[in-house]
Amino acid sequence: MGDLTLLETIIIAIVEGLTEFLPVSSTGHMVITQSLLGVESTEFVKAFTFIIQFGAILSVVVLYWKRFFQLNRTPAPADATPLKRFLHRYDFYWKLLVAFIPAAVLGLLFSDAIDAMLESVTVVAVMLILGGIFMLFCDRIWGNGSEDTPLTEKRAFMIGLFQCISMIPGVSRSMATIVGGMAQKLTRRAAAEFSFFLAVPTMFAATLFKMLKLFMDGGTEILVNNLPALIIGNVVAFIVALLAIKFFISFVTKYGFKAFGWYRIVVGLLILALMGMGYTLEL
Repeated sequence: MGDLTLLETIIIAIVEGLTEFLPVSSTGHMVITQSLLGVESTEFVKAFTFIIQFGAILSVVVLYWKRFFQLNRTPAPADATPLKRFLHRYDFYWKLLVAFIPAAVLGLLFSDAIDAMLESVTVVAVMLILGGIFMLFCDRIWGNGSEDTPLTEKRAFMIGLFQCISMIPGVSRSMATIVGGMAQKLTRRAAAEFSFFLAVPTMFAATLFKMLKLFMDGGTEILVNNLPALIIGNVVAFIVALLAIKFFISFVTKYGFKAFGWYRIVVGLLILALMGMGYTLEL
């Protein structure tokens, strides 16, 4: 299997599938998982944790395939220009693009700084705890929104700005975008679903970017030698993410985010405790 054993590959992929779409920080969970398994943080292992996101992406597309491949067939305003008619027809993709742009721009401009922050496990732990404390109160701050709140271009862009906060390791992309949606008066369910949709272009771009960097640094042989692990990892992440998304939508609609807040605090404290006991944690 190369740098990872079959068991390590499956366990890491399960953790990725479980945590990628939950507001609990998949990065923080990768830190703990790799440490407990004793997995060396090689160039391939670092790339592996990004590449298996592709399997998780596919789970969203499969689960919501009707939403992803259905154009807006409602009539456009009578006085709409050709451009506005086009954007009206491709409304779903246009709003995803609007929400994706902020993170794409910042990611390209500050990729090195982001990678540097990823080296700090302390940052991950602290942001897990702070984010957890915030999630204990976010339901009280914004409530459950309204079913009548439309997802406008402005609201999509604001959610995209919130997504930029997740570039700080440990914040959680899912948490940032869901909170952004709730701040725009969307219901918890609508905010969570748009967070899933936005994950597709965002995670695909991040995965592609990491793979290109690896190729440019001469990592083609590394990927070829570890191809079985990549295939198995993506398949496992896909299956587990499908189940995680279904659970999350049902749970958060009924109970809100407080349980995830407490969970984040526990994980953050666990990371700090492991570091305090002398464990060398790496991303």
